[in-house]
Amino acid sequence: MTTKTALVTGASSGIGEATARTLAGLGYTVYGAARRTDRLDTLTADGIRPLAMDVTDEASTTAGITRILDETGRIDVLVNNAGYGSYGAIEDVPLDEARYQFEVNVFGAARLAQLVLPHMREQRSGTIVNITSMGGKIYTPMGGWYHGTKFALEGLSDCLRLEAKPFGIDVVVIEPGGIATEWGTIAADHLRKVSGDSAYAAQAQAVATSLSSEASAARNSPPQVIADAIGKAVTARRPKTRYTVGFGARPLIFLKWLLPDRAFDALITRATRIRN
Repeated sequence: MTTKTALVTGASSGIGEATARTLAGLGYTVYGAARRTDRLDTLTADGIRPLAMDVTDEASTTAGITRILDETGRIDVLVNNAGYGSYGAIEDVPLDEARYQFEVNVFGAARLAQLVLPHMREQRSGTIVNITSMGGKIYTPMGGWYHGTKFALEGLSDCLRLEAKPFGIDVVVIEPGGIATEWGTIAADHLRKVSGDSAYAAQAQAVATSLSSEASAARNSPPQVIADAIGKAVTARRPKTRYTVGFGARPLIFLKWLLPDRAFDALITRATRIRN
C-alpha cells in the first residue's frame, strides 16, 4: 500500500512538533512546515521532511503543496496548526495586527484547505484537521482578536465538513485546553506591551499574570495529548467531528453552554482575577 502523506504546519515546536512525530510513528510520510526550517532540524532525525512555508504567503503555500505532490504523488492529511495569540484590549490592538492575526489563524488555514481539496477529491479520501481552541467556544477579556479567529475557524470547519463529506473527506476540529507550550508567555508579553499602560492596564496585568503564572503552567497538559488526539482522528474509520482535550477544556466549554452569559462573565472575571 502506498505510504500516506501528511502536512503539519507550525511544526517547529509544541503541538506541531509533537504531532509531526506522532504521525511519523504511525507510518505517514510527514512534512513539517514552519517559516524557519532551521527550527525543524531536530525533526529530520525521525524522518520528517522540513518544509519552509509562510501560511500567509500565496507563493509559499502553493510551492509547498506542489513539492509534496511532486515527491509523494498524494496528500492524505492536512493539520492546520500554525497560529498565535495576539492579546490586548480590542481598542488598543492596531487593526493591521488584528488583520494579521486573522491572516495566520484563519485565512492561512483556509487557503491550505483550498489547495489540498482538489487532490483529496481526486483520491476520494483525506482528512483536514483544524486546530482551534477552547477559545473558539469560550471568551476571555483582552483576547478578543484571538478568540475571533478561533470562533471563525470553528464555523468554517463546520461548513467545510458538510461540503467535503460527499467526496470522502473528513474535517476534524481539535479544541485544546491549557497546553504546556511557550504560547502563554508570548501572549502575556504581548499583552503587557499593547495594553499594559492603557486605560485597560489593570485588566491587562491581571490577564497577563494568569496566562504566564507558574501555577497555570504546572496545570497545563503536555502537547502530546493533542498529538495523540490527532493521531486517533486521522486513523479512525469514522472520526469524531470534534476532539476537546487538554487542561480545562471540557469543563469550561460545558459551563459556557450551561450558564447564562452574565454568570459566565462573572466566572471568567474571577478566574482571571480582575477586580471590578
